[in-house]
Amino acid sequence: MINGAHSIIYSKAPEKDRAFLRDVLELPSVDVGGGWLIFGLPPAEVAVHPSKKNDVHEFYLMCEDVQNVVATLSKQGVACSPVQNLGWGMRTDVTLPGGGKLGIYQPRHARPKAMTVRKLRSRKTPRAEASRRLRKH
Repeated sequence: MINGAHSIIYSKAPEKDRAFLRDVLELPSVDVGGGWLIFGLPPAEVAVHPSKKNDVHEFYLMCEDVQNVVATLSKQGVACSPVQNLGWGMRTDVTLPGGGKLGIYQPRHARPKAMTVRKLRSRKTPRAEASRRLRKH
C-alpha cells in the first residue's frame, strides 16, 4: 500500500539549501523542472510521540557516527551545534545555507528493518483470465 515517504524542508533560500543537499550531503536527486530537485533518501522510519498538539512533525537524518559527520561538515565550513547525548541518540543540528536547521543523529535505539516495497499483483477478472488461457492455446 505505502511505497515511500516524501518529506519537505521549507526554506527562505531553497536554491542554496538544494545545493547543500546535492553537493555537501551528496544526496541523489532528480530535477522535476526548473531546477526543482527532489532528493533520494536512505531507508527511513517514523515514530509517534505524545504531544499536547497535533500537526507537529520533525525531520532528522540519521548516521552511523555523528562525531565523524560533524568533523566532515566542519571541514567544509558547515556550522554544526555541539553534539548532545539525548539517551536515545547523539544529535547535532546543521545550519543550512538558507538559515534553517536540520537535525542529524546517531540512533542508540533499536531500529526496524527497512521496508521493502512489494508490487501489488493485478487482480485478474475471470474474463481476463479466460482470455489469457485462450491465447495460450
